Amino acid sequence: MHKNFKMVATTMFGLEEVLAEELRDLGAQDVVVGVRNVSYTGDTGFMYKSNLALRTAIRILKPIKVFRVFDENELYKKLQTIKWEDYLDVDGTFSIGSVVNSDKFTSNSHYISLKTKDAIADYYRAKYDKRPDVDLKHPDVKIHVHIHRDTCTISLDSSGDSLHKRGYRSATNIAPINEVLAAGLVLLSGYKGECNFIDPMCGSGTILIEAAMIACNIPANINRNEFCFENWKDYDEDLFFAVHDSLLKKITSSHFKIMGFDKAPSAVRKANDNIKNSNLDDFVKVHHVNFFNSMKEVFGQTTILFNPPYGERLEVDTHEFYKKIGDTLKHGYPDCKVWFITSDLEALKHVGLKTSRRIPLKNGDLDCRFVRYDMYEGSRKAKKNPHMRDLSQDENKPSED
Repeated sequence: MHKNFKMVATTMFGLEEVLAEELRDLGAQDVVVGVRNVSYTGDTGFMYKSNLALRTAIRILKPIKVFRVFDENELYKKLQTIKWEDYLDVDGTFSIGSVVNSDKFTSNSHYISLKTKDAIADYYRAKYDKRPDVDLKHPDVKIHVHIHRDTCTISLDSSGDSLHKRGYRSATNIAPINEVLAAGLVLLSGYKGECNFIDPMCGSGTILIEAAMIACNIPANINRNEFCFENWKDYDEDLFFAVHDSLLKKITSSHFKIMGFDKAPSAVRKANDNIKNSNLDDFVKVHHVNFFNSMKEVFGQTTILFNPPYGERLEVDTHEFYKKIGDTLKHGYPDCKVWFITSDLEALKHVGLKTSRRIPLKNGDLDCRFVRYDMYEGSRKAKKNPHMRDLSQDENKPSED
């Protein structure tokens, strides 16, 4: 019987509540929302499940020691009280990552990582007359140091590479969206595969792929080749594959359309390559279409979600560009919930539509808003034409959020 222990899933600013909801749905206990992280408890199998299934987690940390610390020398001494051989063989390899948020430490996180490496190396030298090597690319054990004010938490990073590296993306465009953020946007929109979905500026297809994985209940990291916990001394391969297989059995099919448009033929090719890599080409179709010359051709309610150029990444006249977004939505996309993310809050005023939601998020270092527009034109047409009633019968209901 595996015992429960505390874990911390890190995430991006603004996605903490989404991640907490994901964890509760998976069966996590003692879920507590922090800033860019969510803590919870579960057993070893649940740690494997967290890495495989969570869409908005960046990494899953397993804390092994918490202590108070007031300077670098005290950190060095307290690190040497940990029984490192319980986690890392003397012939193994390790790496260190650090985050420091404390007035008591004037040194940067890189220096804290070096100090931690020295403490661990000296611990092994004193005990075994030799030390494990540092390997930054494929360490057996990845150690995470987090200092907040006078509290230091030492954790093992069970994920290794950031969990946004799903394993399906071989081709990207000039400004690809991070997979964790893409999944977070889809989940924030409320889309779960129960209506049509369009990304009208799909680039390399990341938002489409994350939407299709949500619609079909495909675990986010099922295509990944490795997790760091597979190198741990207590790794249970049978348990991992039991968890892996149980998640595979819950995959379903979506019967609604999931479509992407892009005006660049190169983007369409890249999106199709990535969609094929993720084994989703039966569910996702990408078309060489300029959104500004398009109109809605699918019946029924549709979620539109996209990541338009910000001007930061691609050279566009954003004021004119955003006006065209608003005009196209008004004239061509009735019965749609429309979401997009932008850091250009000035250009947002030129869309010419009233937002029904504005959610603060970060895209890298950029402060952004994830905005929603509810397109109601279809309901007016339906009053004049009873044959269009089925397109818009739910439009006048109050929003669920």
